[in-house]
Amino acid sequence: MVDVDVVVVGLGVGGEEVAGRLAEAGLNVVGIDGELVGGECPYWGCIPSKMMIRAANALAEARRVDGLAGTVQVQPDWAPVARRIREEATANWDDAAAVRRFTGKGGHFVRGYGRLTGPGRVQVGDQVFQARHGVVVGTGSTPVIPPIAGLADTPYWTNRQIIEAEELPESLLILGGGAIGLELAQVFARFGVRVTVVEALDRVLAVEEPEASEVAAAALRADGVEIHTGVRAERVDHDGSRFTVHTSDGGRFTGERLLVSTGRRARLADLGLETVGIDPGQRFLAVDDRMRVRATGNGAATGGNGVTVGHGATVGNGATVDGVWAVGDVTGEGAFTHIAMYQASIVVCDLLDQVRQADGAVDASGTARAGGGAMG
Repeated sequence: MVDVDVVVVGLGVGGEEVAGRLAEAGLNVVGIDGELVGGECPYWGCIPSKMMIRAANALAEARRVDGLAGTVQVQPDWAPVARRIREEATANWDDAAAVRRFTGKGGHFVRGYGRLTGPGRVQVGDQVFQARHGVVVGTGSTPVIPPIAGLADTPYWTNRQIIEAEELPESLLILGGGAIGLELAQVFARFGVRVTVVEALDRVLAVEEPEASEVAAAALRADGVEIHTGVRAERVDHDGSRFTVHTSDGGRFTGERLLVSTGRRARLADLGLETVGIDPGQRFLAVDDRMRVRATGNGAATGGNGVTVGHGATVGNGATVDGVWAVGDVTGEGAFTHIAMYQASIVVCDLLDQVRQADGAVDASGTARAGGGAMG
């Protein structure tokens, strides 16, 4: 077992920021991630998707020249878009630069999937780390795959496969009318793909104002996207070359590719949360205003009043769990980069303040006061 100051499990946007700033402040920090340092955003989310959107917008704008400023012929070509995503945005989905960025600040990186095995203790592979001051969970989110008959046995796409696509399909079916599905629907339609969106609720962008749904639907239809709302996918077939989606109203939609974009959920499975008094079955980690995780739900509850941890001790439901913070998508506070960065500042401030109090030392770097309100 190796004693360290802080362990950060998951180095997405928020986790990397926490780990890097704590390392810069002089703490002994271990950052753990089994995938790519930086998380979903730079590799399969915000950055590559905006490259796709920018290219699609350029095509749409070029098509407006006719009747406005002359004539033009537009020939879509996906190859330069795919190349830019591969070479400029993601370095062919290689995080070597991000790892160097973290280790260059003094952090220690471990590739693997961390699991809590007790208060302050994290195991990854055959290594065990004991954190003196705390563990930060920043494991992000993963696509929700609905239990539709036949779907699991098909080569469907999530946001990762569609971002990595080297060639465009002739047609694309999209399950889900949320923001991610719709932005990709517009991109592909503007590149000439026949796109069909199937949404179970009565409108797209159902979490937004109804007026926003109407505007978005009208814009998408103007780009040639076919939208079906108020219908549920009940079965999915794949014959080796095409998908068929059977819907609750007896409808049938076919396409070369199928994108499942029906929401995301926090990555909490197999983290060993129950060993520190946290219910592993909850949708996300509840936190207080300092991003300290609260004990909630059933888990290993004793008599309905608390959760067993360590040697029979209990953590009351709703109370914060000593030495565990969370940041980013796992908190359920909004899956946005700017929110994760804001939360990271709070965690850094709170942890460094705790370290200073525990050690009776002054933070000469002043890092503990960076980022605002967590100092109170």
